Amino acid sequence: MGGVAALTAADVSELASRLDRDDYNNPFEALDDWHLLRAIAFQRPELVDPYAYLLDFCNYDEV
Repeated sequence: MGGVAALTAADVSELASRLDRDDYNNPFEALDDWHLLRAIAFQRPELVDPYAYLLDFCNYDEV
């Protein structure tokens, strides 16, 4: 791949589908895809908008 700039909407859809299905052999593969989706969100947010729910995480008060 040529980086985030070369990704298409179809590429991001496939990535999001894998994350949604949790279709991985080990947790590190899932983490790699999550980090890629996060990078795409910063650089090309229009591609990630439909899948933003996959990036949500809980904020905890550290009191």
